[in-house]
Amino acid sequence: MYGWFWRHLPGNTWVRAAISIVLALIVVYLLFQYVFPWAEPLLPFNDVTVDGGSGGAAG
Repeated sequence: MYGWFWRHLPGNTWVRAAISIVLALIVVYLLFQYVFPWAEPLLPFNDVTVDGGSGGAAG
């Protein structure tokens, strides 16, 4: 898959590398701005149960 992207990018190696970095940054930006906030309520990571039982360090 990455080879297919690399072959279809225009320019020499340096231009292709710069375009690849920009595309990767765009993907990361879109993930953090749109996908992760949308998916956060659907994930169970905030469902934490803390009980007062024994077995832990007192603090």
